[in-house]
Amino acid sequence: MPRVIIAADAQTVINDVRAVLDDGETEIVEVDNGADVRGEVDAEETDLVIADFQVGSMGAMAICLDLRLEESGGRLPYVPVLMLCDRRADVFLAKRSSADGYLVKPLDPIRLRKAIAALLDEGTYYDDSYRPVPTLVSPVAPLAVPGS
Repeated sequence: MPRVIIAADAQTVINDVRAVLDDGETEIVEVDNGADVRGEVDAEETDLVIADFQVGSMGAMAICLDLRLEESGGRLPYVPVLMLCDRRADVFLAKRSSADGYLVKPLDPIRLRKAIAALLDEGTYYDDSYRPVPTLVSPVAPLAVPGS
């Protein structure tokens, strides 16, 4: 049975993630304070941390950096982190903090399910849906200058 920690203080985020994870086969642990994630990971084997970008006292970036520092010091085992970004600009921070995957809100169940499955399968998931769709601009005809 996989154990997943959801670090979020927004009930809508928790509900969205729970809707995908609540299959009766996954142990879900909710924390509303980012500083509690390390203790939960230390207390029991954890398969995945899903961290909202903005959590009251310690957001996803700080959570991820804290876990990576503890891992590099040999104090915690490696745990994959899925970061839930608020906007496209946050993707840079997700990459810099060594997150194993990220999604840009708004969340949808299909992308969320794919991301969770990939990370539980020891993979990565980088959301491309945030990228703007390129628009084609037709060339502008030169202006006609009267008398020329």
